[in-house]
Amino acid sequence: MKVWLTAAEIAHLGLPGLPGTKRNVNALAAAQGWARRPGLSRPRRQAGGGVEYHVDLLPAPARQAYVGRLIGDPAPAAAPAEPEPAGPVLRADAAEARDARLAILAAAERICAETGLPRRHADLRCVADYGAGRLGLPDWVRAQVPRLTLRSLQRWRAARTAGATARLAVDRGAARRGTGVLATAEDGAVRVAMLALIARQPHLSADHVRTLLLERFGETLAVTRSGGRRLRVPMPPVRTVQAALAAWRSAEKVALTALTNPDAFKSRYRASGANAAAGLTRLNELWQIDASPMDALCVDGRHSVYVAIDVYSRRLVLYVARTPRAEAVGLLLRKAILAWGVPERVKTDNGSDFTAKASERLFAHLGIERALSPAFTPEAKAFVERAIGTFQRDLGPLLPGFIGHSVADRKVIEARRAFAARLGQSDADAFCVSLTGPELQGYCDLWAEKRYQHRPHAGLGGATPYAVAAAAAGRLRRIADARALDMLLAPVAGRDGRRVVGKQGVLVEGSHYLAPAVLAGTEVLVRMDPADLGRAYLFAVAGGQFLGEATCPEILGVDPVAATAHAKAAQKALIDGATAAIRREARKIRPRDMADAVLGRAARSRDNLVAFPRPADGHATPALDAAAEAANPVPPPARPLDPAAHALQAEIEADLAGPAPAAAVRRLRVVDTPQARFRRALELRARIDRGEPVATADALWLGGYEAGPEHRAFRDLYEDFGEAALR
Repeated sequence: MKVWLTAAEIAHLGLPGLPGTKRNVNALAAAQGWARRPGLSRPRRQAGGGVEYHVDLLPAPARQAYVGRLIGDPAPAAAPAEPEPAGPVLRADAAEARDARLAILAAAERICAETGLPRRHADLRCVADYGAGRLGLPDWVRAQVPRLTLRSLQRWRAARTAGATARLAVDRGAARRGTGVLATAEDGAVRVAMLALIARQPHLSADHVRTLLLERFGETLAVTRSGGRRLRVPMPPVRTVQAALAAWRSAEKVALTALTNPDAFKSRYRASGANAAAGLTRLNELWQIDASPMDALCVDGRHSVYVAIDVYSRRLVLYVARTPRAEAVGLLLRKAILAWGVPERVKTDNGSDFTAKASERLFAHLGIERALSPAFTPEAKAFVERAIGTFQRDLGPLLPGFIGHSVADRKVIEARRAFAARLGQSDADAFCVSLTGPELQGYCDLWAEKRYQHRPHAGLGGATPYAVAAAAAGRLRRIADARALDMLLAPVAGRDGRRVVGKQGVLVEGSHYLAPAVLAGTEVLVRMDPADLGRAYLFAVAGGQFLGEATCPEILGVDPVAATAHAKAAQKALIDGATAAIRREARKIRPRDMADAVLGRAARSRDNLVAFPRPADGHATPALDAAAEAANPVPPPARPLDPAAHALQAEIEADLAGPAPAAAVRRLRVVDTPQARFRRALELRARIDRGEPVATADALWLGGYEAGPEHRAFRDLYEDFGEAALR
């Protein structure tokens, strides 16, 4: 059996718990310090060099799988009576002891299947072959099980059949683990204090920690022994503190990493969620945008690269900017929109370039929903973060002026710069800096279009971004006129672009731009023409409508007097056109017409109002009585009439009291008021209560009227005010 393996061979085996690429296996070996384990790593003797690692360095599941492949498939054993219950988490050495016993059991099953011997005879042969070293098991198995007996083999098989393989683990220190003085002293407060010290300052030595413990707890510590006995013991020496710190740094590695290095914790240990792209079903449903300094210098300094990724297809668009600003965000969006179409949603971080007013306004004007990831959570936009890493690692080293990806790379580069300085070379010579910004943009576009999008992507099931985008169904939103998009990307005047048109036009950075098409006093949004500083475009602040163009005569080189005269003429024509109909209508209006119309309407609207009578009490004073007597003098008594006058008066009164002739009196119209309807209802109800006959039509009308709101309202008023309510 081959026990020395290279990183490429380990990756090729595809063992459980190990990476599947040579690069990642080397990274795992460096992280776990395989090369520092004496006797378990050695230089490779074959051509090409390299390092070989002993199989004992592999995790227990990987070793067990590797041994199982070498000894062949064991004969099927009897099914266990019940599934093995979840047991306690085993230490690495205990799990290794269990795996060694399982490997021996697998070898015994193979012997039984190959020879056809009875179980007991096959086990005896396995014991003999193991003692003679003929089973071909690796050295770490023999290190865990120095000698084998028939009884041990039978006991292990019974435990496996019972589904209790955890009993095959041997943890000789389990009974003592966690019972030391530092672990239990002061009811665990000493252990917590030590972990807090190294979490606060990881570089403290054991001597530092012991001194700080002495300051806090004193020379002796309180511990609890068997039976609940409490006693005080001296503070352990530095060696004991050192051993405890080493053990706890390993056992509490994840918790300490979370406290001391949150970034490392997030990248190594924090649980990652499911695939965030699983719910996406179409192109341009979600874009992610971010920026990163380029790991290569240009002749005019270091540039930033803005990256946009369509999460569904994993396509990339890159834009190189001299400095990170909101204008770069707009130009990246322009490039991506013209290539792919308008996205439905764009996710960014909280950077000032993404949250600037210009960026917010651009997203709103384009009808794009913008989502912000929480602060300090790069994993919330993991797709663009990963794309930036792939871009930097794949293209960066190929470019002249490459300065490395990490602090370690920077140290090497700084050493090279110092050496170059001693030789009298400049930075440009030492780093071969020769790229300009446009040349870097060309390399970025070539990489994204010709290399990246045609490489298989693991997140796409091995498909390429180009193939996924080409096979996608559905319709895209595209902007028909690219000039309209360019207008939205034009820089605004000042910080927010808002101005108020004055008599002299729009003031921008000390220059007046004449705006004859917009009336003075109008608030506008000013966008400057990037190709001509003498021109600006005015838009409505509220609706975004285009209002007109503004020009600066001084910048354009036009005669200011002539330009002002033209602006005045255009403004007069605008005002005349807007006010012509108003002037015509104003000529038709006379001043008295307005007073008569307003007062007449007020009188008509008030005539329909009737105030409800309110209960009142008489109020009288002696002065009022005297005033009333003076205002209403008693008329003198009338003189008696003579007989002839008296007879004429009697005749007149008789005529007035008699009925009028039918032909002489005719009702012109019937007045049906609410008061009249309520009186009619009262009369009909009184006749019914007295038992008098009522017409069917009147009875039906009374039933409907009494059920309505008018009857209820007048009934309440009638009960409170009597006949006064019906006047």
